[in-house]
Amino acid sequence: MKPQKSIRSRRDFIRVCLASSAGICSIPRSLNATQSGPVPAKHMKEARYSQQTPRGVACLICPNECTLLEGEVSECRNRIVVNGKLYTMAYGNPCALNIDPVEKKPLYHFLPASRSLSLATAGCNLACLNCQNWEISQTGPDKTRNIELMPDSIAATAKANDCLSVSYTYSEPVTFYEYVYDSALAARKEGIRNIIVSNGYINREPLVDLSRVIDAANIDLKVFNESTYLRLTGGKLKPVLDSLETYLKAGVWLEITNLVVPGYSDREREVTDMCRWLKGNGFAGVPLHFSRFHPQHKLDKLPPTPLAVLERFADIATSEGISFVYIGNVPGSDRSNTICKVCGKEVIRREGYTITLNNLVDNRCGSCNSVVEGVWK
Repeated sequence: MKPQKSIRSRRDFIRVCLASSAGICSIPRSLNATQSGPVPAKHMKEARYSQQTPRGVACLICPNECTLLEGEVSECRNRIVVNGKLYTMAYGNPCALNIDPVEKKPLYHFLPASRSLSLATAGCNLACLNCQNWEISQTGPDKTRNIELMPDSIAATAKANDCLSVSYTYSEPVTFYEYVYDSALAARKEGIRNIIVSNGYINREPLVDLSRVIDAANIDLKVFNESTYLRLTGGKLKPVLDSLETYLKAGVWLEITNLVVPGYSDREREVTDMCRWLKGNGFAGVPLHFSRFHPQHKLDKLPPTPLAVLERFADIATSEGISFVYIGNVPGSDRSNTICKVCGKEVIRREGYTITLNNLVDNRCGSCNSVVEGVWK
């Protein structure tokens, strides 16, 4: 998106970004926004979940548990030790802002056809080879162009633009936890729902606290194999599975995305194991999205996921008892439609992110009156 040359203020930036209909609205170079460089004090906030140790200050937000000395920066690139205390550098300074259809998260069973104010700061606690937003995820807030958007302004901005929710997305919200938490509290007070789109790489205690202010989550379950998880992302699988169980127990509406990367997450045996684990642990009614990989970042020489593989995985998931299975990143696929698990009739038909048929009556199939799990109002 090319910004208008007359943009000079934060208000103008928000207006132009919210007019964008697709993709991330990052800071235009012509905008009078915060330059890259040392993060101003107003965007520094003492971090939650840290512990003094003989080796330095340990960050306890995620399984990386970085232990930092004075002036050192965390692996996620937005936490730093100053005067013996851990601070986040990602508070009220998003580098990306947009209005998205909620279906883009993807969330297919949560407030369908509604708009979501979507934002991100720089940073991620994983290092995925295939990251589609690596320009902002694999860097820190001191190296991106940011604007000031404090938590108390987020809900007002959402309401002014007819958004029913705020989404913390694009990069990894766990790394700007304090900003997410305070913004979610402010949004809740105004009747705005909160969505997190995350890799699920977070420790249990901070996740339990966060779950109290989050209404819906889409979690990337990247591959169902510990060694491949490490090879692809630099992280571990088990903490993500633990997070899924925590979200489910907390009553947060949950959907799961599995990006099928050729040579990494395209083994039928592992997909079968994943679906059996999901069903066996109470996730049969949680929508599962198999997403098509496109060459990105450090895997830009790989081919896109073959459509036949996605179709096969969707069939496996259905046969293993997952009620709602979708295929994403494939325009025109009828596997983006919601089918009643009882009568097999179409409940919601989608073309891209647009709903063209809605046969829901309250939370029930309009054909057979069976309950369709979701948050529909």
